[in-house]
Amino acid sequence: MADRSAIEWTEATWNPVSGCSKVSPGCAHCYAETISLRFRHSLKPWTPENAKENVRLHEGRIDQPLRWRRPRLVFVNSMSDLFHEEVPFEFVDRVWNVMTEASHHTFQVLTKRPEIASKWATHYLAEHGSLGANVWLGVSIENSRYTFRADVLRTIPATVHFISAEPLLGSLYASGTNRRPLDLTGIDWLIAGGESGARSRPVDVRWVRELRDGCRDAGVAFFFKQWGGRTAKAGGRELDGRIFDEMPRAATG
Repeated sequence: MADRSAIEWTEATWNPVSGCSKVSPGCAHCYAETISLRFRHSLKPWTPENAKENVRLHEGRIDQPLRWRRPRLVFVNSMSDLFHEEVPFEFVDRVWNVMTEASHHTFQVLTKRPEIASKWATHYLAEHGSLGANVWLGVSIENSRYTFRADVLRTIPATVHFISAEPLLGSLYASGTNRRPLDLTGIDWLIAGGESGARSRPVDVRWVRELRDGCRDAGVAFFFKQWGGRTAKAGGRELDGRIFDEMPRAATG
């Protein structure tokens, strides 16, 4: 939890939940797991078998955004997934209620579990009628085996739908067995980035250019975060001589 963040596409982070478990190849070298194990916030690797022990709900952090007076972009659960199987819907409700109450902030919720998010949203909408104009909802997609996450995302009535293609591990436009080219219909914003860290897997410039061009054609804001490498800043942020830091219209008015 931090009032300021080094993540280029946000301004602050808020972690009412910490800990997670791996669900797809993008999770293999999870930075949040590395940090959590290093500082002993988790004692075991983030496998599904250890989820009950590793996923923690932090009651004392729920009202943190209400104490921040200056409006800011807030990335929710940079160290977890709000829609993890071990997070009860009742707790998600409480987190969401704080987000809608703290309407001077804009919240960015990112998940690899959109099916759970969809089930929760049906329940929440029945009671509240809206997910809040200041809450954005996104999914992580690392290759074209997981583009179905965008299909689920667009069925959830959020103000902004976004995709984080980071770490980008393959073309999101590849087709074949269990692969489907990315459909940007109903998507407002796409973040792309290579993996960082000692075991980082390389990103192909062609995959990034595909996303940039696809966003341009679809009218989707495109944000290129990093090339990655041993350190996050190792390769810089330029793509074909330009820095792409577009934000969705909801952020710019």
